[in-house]
Amino acid sequence: MQALKTTGYTIYFNEDCYSHLHQILIEGNYSTLFVIVDSNTAKYCLPNFLSQVATELPIEIIEIEAGEINKSIETCIEVWHALTELHADRKSIVINLGGGVVTDLGGFVSSTFKRGMDFINVPTSLLAMVDASVGGKTGVDLGRLKNQIGVINTPVAVLVDTAFLETLPSNEMRSGLAEMLKHGLIADAAYWRQFSDLTSLTTDDLGLLIYHSIEIKNTFAEEDPREKGIRKALNFGHTIGHAIESYCLASSQKETLLHGEAIAIGMIIEAYLSLQLNFISSEEYYEIKYIITGIFEKVSFNDKDVNEIMNLLVHDKKNVSGEVQFVLLDKIGKTVINKTVENSLIIKGFEEYQN
Repeated sequence: MQALKTTGYTIYFNEDCYSHLHQILIEGNYSTLFVIVDSNTAKYCLPNFLSQVATELPIEIIEIEAGEINKSIETCIEVWHALTELHADRKSIVINLGGGVVTDLGGFVSSTFKRGMDFINVPTSLLAMVDASVGGKTGVDLGRLKNQIGVINTPVAVLVDTAFLETLPSNEMRSGLAEMLKHGLIADAAYWRQFSDLTSLTTDDLGLLIYHSIEIKNTFAEEDPREKGIRKALNFGHTIGHAIESYCLASSQKETLLHGEAIAIGMIIEAYLSLQLNFISSEEYYEIKYIITGIFEKVSFNDKDVNEIMNLLVHDKKNVSGEVQFVLLDKIGKTVINKTVENSLIIKGFEEYQN
């Protein structure tokens, strides 16, 4: 696959990844190579990755615990201490080998340690490949509030090796699929409809779909790197989805949801809001609901759950002057941004989702 060039860095694919990594390490004249992994990627991805890294640099491994609950300032402090103890300097380089938690947290740690170290993202999950590792967003959660602390800072490169997908369980693959569905809904109706029958997809098809998803994500990020306008479209499904994800993460009564599982619910409810505000047709809404519920299991929410989730909406990063700002669909393949919605309609959206 042809590399994708962006402002400030390049995204390499599969067999090209490691030769370009070798060249980057030589040209950067780095002092030390640090690899940040979590407890899963340390076991399933690190050995294969290291076997393909050709360098004479000293290599140090920093391992964090897996899971969204560890995407926190407390974990950052542990990694900053580890970098200090291992004598990292501003000529060190960090490779973030993992899913969205590792690339988000590792990018933030690298961007802030000694006021900035170079880093490379090597996404190992489908979600990280098509979303988290591209676009320059880094950061961590603040308690149960998603991605409240962070900076926008681009990596030196992104290496997308789809062979790592063979290490993923099926629920993690579905989680990444949610972001790919979103890319179709906000930017490419024909791409969206390729997901209507997943049974016919081959491994080669998946590789091309991943590539196109990254193209879509990168187009938005390039046009609006600071998320002042059109890049907000990438948040379709995330206003409600992030609130659901945060609530389930903190609640002892609810099963924790993966990011994509929560975003899938958010997309259905926000598509319903789009229908009720006359942006999309009923045929489009039911097509969206049918395809997404065919991939993701329904989750039940009682009145208490919905009230708690509604309370979390006020912390969404797109909000202005206390008003919750939604990205809605104008039709499949197009969005409208900065839309406010009555709370009563959002509650009806939860009711419709469960019908």
